[in-house]
Amino acid sequence: MHPRLLKTFLAVARSRNVTRAAEAVHLAQSSVSDQIQALEAELGAALFTRSKYGLELTPAGLALKPIAEELLRLDGEARAAVLAAGGQTSGALTIGALETIASARLAPWLAGFQASHPDITVRIKVTDSGTLRRLLEDGDIDVAFCFERRDGAKDNDERLARRTIGTEPLVLVAAPGQSTAPRDLADLAALRFVVTEPGCIYRHMFDTAFAEADMAPPKPAAEVGSIGAIARLVAAGAGLGLIPRLAVSDALARGDLVELPWPAPAQAAPLTMIWRRRRIQPPALRHLLAAARNTLMPERQEAGSGLDSADSSKALFPNNSLAKAAAG
Repeated sequence: MHPRLLKTFLAVARSRNVTRAAEAVHLAQSSVSDQIQALEAELGAALFTRSKYGLELTPAGLALKPIAEELLRLDGEARAAVLAAGGQTSGALTIGALETIASARLAPWLAGFQASHPDITVRIKVTDSGTLRRLLEDGDIDVAFCFERRDGAKDNDERLARRTIGTEPLVLVAAPGQSTAPRDLADLAALRFVVTEPGCIYRHMFDTAFAEADMAPPKPAAEVGSIGAIARLVAAGAGLGLIPRLAVSDALARGDLVELPWPAPAQAAPLTMIWRRRRIQPPALRHLLAAARNTLMPERQEAGSGLDSADSSKALFPNNSLAKAAAG
């Protein structure tokens, strides 16, 4: 069974749709259908059946799925072992990141990384936290940079490794002249907010702040998937916003937005990189993880384990770190 056929099979199994699978593996729909038919002919069994909900795995398909995932994992490790044995560092990596992290943090850092590693090609996929996790589990990205919850929720997926490399403060912002400083959360509960969609780390922190005070969170004036769109709506007077400082630092400096004090314990989200565990990491990924560990994590935080102090909400990428990255 050729790895290419197995990859296409898994794409169809996950999306339950040939069109979406074709987009995921960058093939024409006809090529996806041809590859599935070739795999079925090789195995002598039908792998999918049609239902009103889309393509469903047959018993044979269900049996093949975990084996296909393991075979592709072994294929990747075999290629990594050969590259490592030959001392090669070249390769292509796909990074997944939240919109805010990609534009404000990774973009300047990656410029330095690629200058130091011109033989490594890096692509970035920008999407939400849930999709990042699925892409990582499916092997469609090599590493994800995202914010994680601080509510003690445990992730027991032993396939994934993670490292917290900093924290990012969230700030309460409003349009100039739209609001006075709130005295407490009860004041805020009566106001209108533009928020992210349920499931987003920022929305979780927003809702949790009120829940911990035994209050229902304010009813959203709007739910928006883009942090940039939230900032623009807040600047236009649609409501208040609780969003990462890094996303609105320029708007605050220009006076398009004003920062209001958050009348409760400060809100900050841990910035974490997550990747799949492998017995042998591809050399290109190993270099990127090492660079991220050495140049994205503030030196005073590297010795710590939790990044839970108030000081940890300072800038993630101090100027000296960027200078190191640019110098290689």
